[in-house]
Amino acid sequence: MTAPTQITLTRPDDWHLHVRDGAALSSVVPHTAAQFGRAIIMPNLKPPVTTAAQALSYKERILQAVPAGVAFEPLMTLYLTDNTPPDEIARAADAGVVALKLYPAGATTNSDAGVTDVRKTYKTLEAMQRAGLKLLVHGEVTDGDIDLFDREAVFIDRVMRPLRQDFPELKIVFEHITTKEAAQYVASADAHTAATITAHHLLYNRNALFIGGIRPHYYCLPVLKREEHRQALVQAATSGSPQFFLGTDSAPHPAQLKEHASGCAGCYTALSAMELYAEAFDAAGALDKLEGFASFYGPDFYGLPRNAGQITLSKEAWTLPEEVAFGEAVVKPLRGGESLPWKVTA
Repeated sequence: MTAPTQITLTRPDDWHLHVRDGAALSSVVPHTAAQFGRAIIMPNLKPPVTTAAQALSYKERILQAVPAGVAFEPLMTLYLTDNTPPDEIARAADAGVVALKLYPAGATTNSDAGVTDVRKTYKTLEAMQRAGLKLLVHGEVTDGDIDLFDREAVFIDRVMRPLRQDFPELKIVFEHITTKEAAQYVASADAHTAATITAHHLLYNRNALFIGGIRPHYYCLPVLKREEHRQALVQAATSGSPQFFLGTDSAPHPAQLKEHASGCAGCYTALSAMELYAEAFDAAGALDKLEGFASFYGPDFYGLPRNAGQITLSKEAWTLPEEVAFGEAVVKPLRGGESLPWKVTA
């Protein structure tokens, strides 16, 4: 059977996105709004978004950056800390906040205020379970004696399994999974557990970090893993299981900080997100599974309606800009300056 050269999908959503703040925010929000109907906004600003009032203020700043005539809804989250008061959960629910994000302290960008011991958050998690708010987890331990490439698998045993046992009705999203262990764990879990998968983890293994020299724009956390893990993620994403759905983890940084001696973690993919996912699904011979992954399973898990609009992707080569404005700086998108085989054409 000949592979399709054009596909039309229900307008997708991004269930894991960083847009920063200020002038940088205004530069990148239009890229996501051009492709997605909604996006889960990460709360790891400086200082982090820890209250409902802060989330509503941040939402307004994001909406001001959406181009006129474009329908885009930011879905807000709070940053979970050791000291998040349980009574903040009712205020969050009333404000339309959909989830709280668990960052293990020190795990990634702006995570210094993260959770030091998940047991300290149990009263807040109980309130979330009652209110129906979701828990989003950055699934890595941060112990210095645990190999960087093993931290996700260790997190499953140390944190995820006890969490699932203690809060069986709490909906948990294991975000940006990167290993076969995580894919297998989520696939074997019940319907209260799901996972997001990024385009870059579907397309690349850790070799991409070192081809022709150190390539900082491929550096992200959790870091790219071995080929066997990439293959497991592709299998999960294209399986048709509603427990796996799209989350870009697009994370912009000024180019000079990405290319710094101690460069920032994060891949900027918002400018070409659906093109990259289409490339990954096409390579797997599974374009027929892309709509469920991108457009259906996320809203279903969150209890939200599916989008009404559509987008069309065509197999049409085009060159991604090498860099784009990022406030007063520039950000270099993943694959910037290179040709991509798929393009959003409508």
